[in-house]
Amino acid sequence: MRQSWRDLLFAHWPEPAARLRPLVPASVTIQERDGTSWVGVVPFRMAGVTARPLPAIPGVSAFAELNLRLYVEVGGKPGVWFVSLDAASRFAVWAARRFFHLPYFHADMEARGDGGRVHYRSERRASGPRVAFRGSYGPTSEVARSRPGTLAHFLTERYCLYTQDRSGAILRADIHHAPWPLQAAEAEIVENTIGDAQGIGLEGSPALLHFSRRVDVVVWPLARVEG
Repeated sequence: MRQSWRDLLFAHWPEPAARLRPLVPASVTIQERDGTSWVGVVPFRMAGVTARPLPAIPGVSAFAELNLRLYVEVGGKPGVWFVSLDAASRFAVWAARRFFHLPYFHADMEARGDGGRVHYRSERRASGPRVAFRGSYGPTSEVARSRPGTLAHFLTERYCLYTQDRSGAILRADIHHAPWPLQAAEAEIVENTIGDAQGIGLEGSPALLHFSRRVDVVVWPLARVEG
């Protein structure tokens, strides 16, 4: 798959690893940094989503997406574990669940740019507790690459995702892109219940914020790594 990730906010909260342990399989290690594990909420826009070498399809290949993610490793290789993913595209939700075994949900979403700032809204289309995110965000610095050894590098420079299929096997999809062009960010978060359904109440303001305008990505097929 090839994709373009745009107008992206990394919002991070520290959370004890013991609190997150029930959210991942026992064979997946939750990584810690600066004495804690971390939870990321990542609103952004997808564009140009298609299988290589097919062209992007209007009305299908671009949509808003919102991720709730943890930072893990399997066999010593760092990656991302998605607790949930909300998307405005019914087709993307179906395809990701069917072919990537990822916990996608359909949501009513809008991502609107205004003078360099992004106004973002998401509300999951599902019964039960309200799962929603509303706010606005934008960059506050020039673009820079994160330095190896820093917390920003630990949280963003990850080049695979892990998931689990119905048999219980752990799978990995490698992800290739240039290093993140990061900027310091400011965000006004009006509502954030994206973690409530999984028992992650993200209280208060994020401890760390970064913005990235665009990165172009290649996602490789899933491969079994364990089980």
